[in-house]
Parts: sequence; structure tokens; C-alpha cells
Amino acid sequence: MSVHVETLERPELVLGIKDRKTITEIVAKPLDRIPSKSWFLLFTLTASLMTLGFMCIGWTFYKGIGVWGNNNPVGWAFDITNFVFWIGIGHAGTLISAILFLFRQRWRTAINRAAEAMTIFAVMCAGIFPLIHVGRPWLAYWLFPLPNEMKIWVNFRSPLLWDVFAVSTYFIVSLLFWYMGLIPDLATLRDRTTNPIKKVAYSILSLGWRSSQRCWKHYETTYLIFAAISTPLVLSVHSIVSFDFATSIIPGWHTTIFPPYFVAGAIFGGFAMVLLLLVITRKQFQLENLITMTHLENMNKVLLTAGMLVGYAYAVEFFTAWYSANDYELFAFKNRAFGPYAWAYWTMVFCNVMSPQLFWFKRFRTSIPVMLIVAILVTIGMWFERFVIIVTSLHRDYLPSSWDMYYPTVFDFGIFIGSLGLFFTLYLLFVRVLPAVSMSEIKGVMKGAHPRGEVDDV
Repeated sequence: MSVHVETLERPELVLGIKDRKTITEIVAKPLDRIPSKSWFLLFTLTASLMTLGFMCIGWTFYKGIGVWGNNNPVGWAFDITNFVFWIGIGHAGTLISAILFLFRQRWRTAINRAAEAMTIFAVMCAGIFPLIHVGRPWLAYWLFPLPNEMKIWVNFRSPLLWDVFAVSTYFIVSLLFWYMGLIPDLATLRDRTTNPIKKVAYSILSLGWRSSQRCWKHYETTYLIFAAISTPLVLSVHSIVSFDFATSIIPGWHTTIFPPYFVAGAIFGGFAMVLLLLVITRKQFQLENLITMTHLENMNKVLLTAGMLVGYAYAVEFFTAWYSANDYELFAFKNRAFGPYAWAYWTMVFCNVMSPQLFWFKRFRTSIPVMLIVAILVTIGMWFERFVIIVTSLHRDYLPSSWDMYYPTVFDFGIFIGSLGLFFTLYLLFVRVLPAVSMSEIKGVMKGAHPRGEVDDV
């Protein structure tokens, strides 16, 4: 008896395009024309927000961090909340580029370039907050183990010092990884442009790329090495950030679940931001044939999975607090859910746990408006997660006589809004001067790109 087995056809990753030249023209078209009015409007808005943020930072330098709402006991507030938030946003780029590359996931090819750029911009925004939090940013070099005349050495046992090394390493490796992937596309832009200034710039940046077999061999080897180096960074950087809290003895912070919890949350928030940026970029630059619904649906599946992991972490935290029979630990978590900041906690739960459940249904996974709404809600929820962890664990400590509420000031909000403006300004400049998607990698997943047969997904 013979059984007919129907093979599932893989979804197309490039729609309606048969030749590689068309891909080059589509991706390079935004770089050749004058920016649209909508781009100028968005750029004006984001640049204005960025200017507002830098004005607030300048006033902070002039008057001191007393202009913030931080108090005793809430010594960490918006500054560290925003730092952890932006570091988390930066994780999706390395995950898409490195881990999915190592697992040979072909659907990453149209989205990795924007995700890598987002990583760099997010880490730049994150670096602002520890710098201004120290109060005397002109002495921030004391955080590095540099020889000095006072023979004062840094405390290598402090996780705050580990942050310095982890974040700086992550930024450098991510920047090199992003630039390495740009080289073939920069050479393509060099060969097609007629603008002499652009030709010189692309020639310098493409490092003499000639698209020969030798160039591709060295490129693929180097790219693989960078992917292997970047993969442990995805796990290590946010784990080290979580040690800022987990190595303390404060109830609500002193828990071993923080490293995997922070990593899952970082991937969750980062994917939401990538999804938000890609949907807008896809529409603005007519990239629907390259950034297809398959790419977006796969990202929504990742969001759903990460959202369930984050929800599981929230439940485990409460179980651990109950099972430990530690009155202080149990009080800290009851205070989160039912104390004066309960509104922030339940906002976090709704945005991070409830909203992604829509993606169980294909109808919602493939709906652009639903994607945008969920991505925005998750981004908001991940910011509130960091706020809840930091503020609600500090404002009520062991002594009720020292309890106090934290109220952010206009400068707290101004600096955070300014960081959002900086992030989106950098992204808008990126999509105007560099290809938003990887031409060389998209060409590699087209039908007929591999004469010995199609490359299988792993």
C-alpha cells in the first residue's frame, strides 16, 4: 500500500523579482533620490526631541543630578531604568544577525541590516545614562583600569565595572559585525554611483572589494567568526547587567532567575522594536517584495515565544518569593502587585504577557495594524518592567520610617524623550545614507542563486 506524502512548499522570501539587478535598484533607490516630505517631517520631530534631551542633560551637568526625582531610598530611578531598557533593545540585532545566521535561517536576510543598525544606536543611547548618573561625567574614565597618580584601582568584584567591559565589548563587536556585512553592498553602491563624492566615500568604505572568489572566501570566513563571537555576547551582556541587581541583598533583586529572565526580556523588547522599525521602513521605501509577510510573521512568532517566557518568569518570581518563606521577599512582590505602584506592574503584565497572545492566530500575525499595536505595547511594557524592578524594590526597604515615593521630574522625562529622539534620528539618517536591507544576502536566497540546488532551512 503506497502512501502519498504531500511536501510543504517553503514560502517565498523574495516576491515577484527574478533578477538580481532589480534588487539592487529597489534597495539603492532611496539613496539616490531626495528624501520625501514625510522623512523630513519625521527627522525634524526626532531631531527636536533629541535637542530637548541634550538641553536637559546640559542643565543636569550645570545644576547636578539634584534636578532629577531620585531620592533616598530610590537612588536608582529613570537613569538606570532607561539604561537597562536601551541595552535590552540592542539585543535583537545581534540575535538576528549572529544566532539565526549560525542556524542557517534564511528569513533573517532581509531584516538583519536594520536590526544590526538598531543595536548600535540603542547601545549609544544606553551609554548616556550611566555616564550622567555618576554625577561627574568628566571623571567617568575612573571606571576603566587606567594607571593614575593616586594609585587607585577599580573594584573588579563590582558588577558595575563588569558593565563597562561588557557593554563596550558588545558595542565594538556589533559595530564591526555590522560594518563587515556592509562591505559587499558598499562596493555595489560604489560601482553604480555617478556622484564623485559618493564614489570616493564608497570606495574608501568598501576596502577595495572586488567580488572575486578570494574576497568572498575571506568575507564568509570572517563573518562566521564574528557570528561565533557575537553569539555568547547576546547571553553574557544582559546577564551581566542583571548582576547589577542580583548580586545585591535587596528583596526583589536578590534572585538567581535574573540572568535568563533579563536575556529573554531583552530579546522580547528588541524584537518588538525591530518589528516596529521594519514595518515603517517597509512601507516608506516600498520594500514589500523584500521584507515579506513571511519575515514579519516569523518575527511575531518569536515575540509570542519570548512573551510566554517573560510571563513564566513573572510567575516564577512570585512562586520563589512565596516558597522561600522570607517575609521581606514576599512583601516586596506583594508591594509590586498591590502597592502604590500597582498600576505600573499591571501595565507591564498587560503589555508583555497579554498583548502578544494575539499572535496565536495567523489572522493577527499577518495584520500590519495588529503588529504595530502589539510592538508598541511590548516596547512600553518592557520599559515598565525595568521601572517596576528598580523603583518598587527600592522605595520600600526594611525600615518603614525610610519609605518614600519616587516622582520623576520634567528633566527625567526630558532626558528619556531625548534618548528616543537620538535613537530615531540616527535610524532615519541610516536609511538615507546606507542600504536598509542587505542586497548581497537577499540575492543569496533567491531561486537559482545556488546552482547545485536550493539551500535548505535548518
